Amino acid sequence: MNRIKFPLSFIDNVSMEEAISIIDGFVASGRPHQLVAVNAAKIVKMQKDRGLGDLVNSSDLVFADGQAVVWASRFLGWPLKQRVAGIDLMQAIVEHGSSRRYKLYFLGAKEDVVKKAVCIYKKKFPRINITGWHNGYFKSREEEKMVIEEIKGLRPDVLFVAMGSPKKEYWIRDNLLYLDVPVCMGVGGSFDVIAGYVKRAPKWMQGIGLEWFFRFLNEPRRLWKRYLFTNIAFIRLVLKEKVFFWEHKKKRLADVRNRAA
Repeated sequence: MNRIKFPLSFIDNVSMEEAISIIDGFVASGRPHQLVAVNAAKIVKMQKDRGLGDLVNSSDLVFADGQAVVWASRFLGWPLKQRVAGIDLMQAIVEHGSSRRYKLYFLGAKEDVVKKAVCIYKKKFPRINITGWHNGYFKSREEEKMVIEEIKGLRPDVLFVAMGSPKKEYWIRDNLLYLDVPVCMGVGGSFDVIAGYVKRAPKWMQGIGLEWFFRFLNEPRRLWKRYLFTNIAFIRLVLKEKVFFWEHKKKRLADVRNRAA
């Protein structure tokens, strides 16, 4: 697995097919693994949250969830194979896992959302093996502990955690070893999309990297500041990395010339 150095993060250069193959290996091993999706917003957040950066860089599979990350990788000279969107990888795991009878657990979102998402998957994939599900709004620490014990007792192969970022990343990290689930993956608002409560961008917009713009058009008042400041900060990070690379390359060439003189 080829891990590429990116501003503040490492990202595994994998295609969707390769990611599924790696996940098969994780399940076969029986050991716990954390999967993390990285986009521009998360990389920017790592600037202030060093703990999140450490978490991401120590995870077992880190994939490019955002198209901006793929574009930036090409600009920096070490291109990623493709965008592996978190929701698309979740869908692929569900479909692939159904044929292999992987045991799946769905945790997160509101009660009606996760319940509907589970029902939709059961209808779509008759052989799917969903061992359990629970909403992500714990009323108390005791309820959270009960859910953790339930997951551990059911011993799923894959755990999907639909919480906000970085809450889901930290929740998985904090419970990973105790749960002992081979594949633990944060999926953000994916359950809402599957359940039909949130619309996803048309395929053509996804294909040209404008899924973020579709979300902005649907919630401009809530998202304009986030996208404006996050995108500017991300571009600055990428340009800074490019300048550093150029300066380092020039220094190496100068050293070579000096040694040859």
